[in-house]
Amino acid sequence: MDKYLTVLLIFMVVTIPIAFIHPMTGEIRESPLLPLFWGAIAGIIIIMFYGSYKDKKERQKAKANRKRSKK
Repeated sequence: MDKYLTVLLIFMVVTIPIAFIHPMTGEIRESPLLPLFWGAIAGIIIIMFYGSYKDKKERQKAKANRKRSKK
């Protein structure tokens, strides 16, 4: 996973507690911001899938280059 995806992943992880705790007072919210929570969870899942897809494509490309260089 490259550094940009890692930064986005960190922001998504930090967003999860913000959905349940008011950042100004530090008190637990009576009604949590569920769209924010589920949006962060969805973002984390998307980033993980995209990162693994990108890594897989890079491995395939490197493998193809190794096979080509042997011939």
